[in-house]
Amino acid sequence: VKWKGKDLFDLVCRTLGLRETWFFGLQYEIKDTVAWLKMDKKVLDQEVPKEEPIILHFLAKFYPEDAEEELVQDATQHLFFLQVKNKILEEEIHCPPEASVLLASYAVHAKYGDYDAKLHKPGFLSQEELLPKRVFNLYQMTAEMWEERITACYAEHRGRTRDEAEMEYLKIAQDLDMYGVNYFFIRNKKGTDLLLGVDALGLHIYEPHNRLTPKCSFPWNEIRNISYSEKEFAIKPLYKKTNVFKFNSSRLRVNKLILQLCIGNHDLFVRRRRVDCLEVQQMKAQAKEERARKQLERQRLEREKQREKHLREEAERARDDLERRLRQLKEEADMANEALMRSEQTADLLAEKAQIAEEEAQLLAQKAAEAGLETQRIKVRALRGQEERRAMEQKMLEAEMLALKMAEESERRAKEAEQLKQDLQEARESERRAKNKLLEITSQAVGPVTPQPPLADLMPQDLSFSRENLSFDFKDTDMKRLSMEIEKEKVEYMEKSKHLQEQLNELKTEIESLKLKERETPLDILHNQNTEQGTSKHRKKRPEMTAGAH
Repeated sequence: VKWKGKDLFDLVCRTLGLRETWFFGLQYEIKDTVAWLKMDKKVLDQEVPKEEPIILHFLAKFYPEDAEEELVQDATQHLFFLQVKNKILEEEIHCPPEASVLLASYAVHAKYGDYDAKLHKPGFLSQEELLPKRVFNLYQMTAEMWEERITACYAEHRGRTRDEAEMEYLKIAQDLDMYGVNYFFIRNKKGTDLLLGVDALGLHIYEPHNRLTPKCSFPWNEIRNISYSEKEFAIKPLYKKTNVFKFNSSRLRVNKLILQLCIGNHDLFVRRRRVDCLEVQQMKAQAKEERARKQLERQRLEREKQREKHLREEAERARDDLERRLRQLKEEADMANEALMRSEQTADLLAEKAQIAEEEAQLLAQKAAEAGLETQRIKVRALRGQEERRAMEQKMLEAEMLALKMAEESERRAKEAEQLKQDLQEARESERRAKNKLLEITSQAVGPVTPQPPLADLMPQDLSFSRENLSFDFKDTDMKRLSMEIEKEKVEYMEKSKHLQEQLNELKTEIESLKLKERETPLDILHNQNTEQGTSKHRKKRPEMTAGAH
């Protein structure tokens, strides 16, 4: 109950092990603004919320000009890293997208250490909040695409410690326009609404809609005095030629807060340009020794890692050699088993062949016996054949004798036929002479007589056959056969064409949803029109064939 603000603040700092206490303070919310706990007043006498429990925020109240130069302790650096990262993600500090990605990569390195592709697989940042929502909404990029770019930067930070990654984060963040600036709404003497920015370098005046670029600035080394009277502030520059800048704020609490921040930042500004006090020198020396010790420890760990890596590689090589040797032995064993199986199979095959050979020998012996019997039968048939041959020879002789007799008879008959021809000729000659004699007698008695046509002339004239009636019209038959073959091929082609068209329609349906209409060429458009109209080179109207062509 009796504790002052300093008592509570010192307890918090001791609990955290924090020695650079001048950057920090305890903040609490009051109505629509914030206030910092005063060190010289009792906690409960101040305007802290009257509720249980009382919530106070331990935050950085003042920011360093150069984080790498001023922040000595790792604990101080880590607290600044957490606060600045939180302000960037909540967009209290504006950060460009490209800087957001780089800062996110250092934040990932501070949390996970060196990048390891085996451990840090795609998706390991899916639950991390690394970028402001404004950056996500600014681009048509998925979370996976952002993670890929952050991981690419993260992989380049190999070899840094967590403290080094956090310091790199702060070195980039301190160059942002809104880093370390506290903004307050004010009005000048003309009643124009403005923004007052208070930071480690001085006071800055902004337009209400532009918190990045100040209209004018008053560095601490150019300010001679800041006076405060009720609601009015007056900034007196060091140079008398420069006019005094006056402004006022409507709320008393805000005016007190502005004054606190001005005094604190100005004191730190002056302190930086003086020789460090003994405490700070001791802290810096200890921090230097600690960093040197950590550097040596890191180098030792690095050597250990290299040695372990070397031993692991040797062990892996030995393991690979053993595995390779084991595979070779296994292959040799498999080959030996296969050889044994082949030898067993060969023995079985030889035994089978021996049995077959024995059976064949028995069969050959049986066939030899049968051949002997067949030889005896052939010999018997041969003897019979000789008797038959002698009988055939006898028959041939008889046939020859018969042929001679028939030849003689034929010759005799021929002679008889010749004699008959001669007799017939003589008879016809006698008949002709008799007819002539008769004609002479008749003509003398009766008169002239009409001669009769010869016998050859009385033969019918229509007995000759025309070969033209036996010819066939082979042309009509060939044309019918060709027509039937053409019709058959046409039916087969139509069936194949129908199947192909079904396949094309199915493929067209599958890819139709992926087609970009705006990229269609004139030929594509014409093709689509022909398809809709059912027109193709096989379905175009053919000219009518003439009767002659048909």
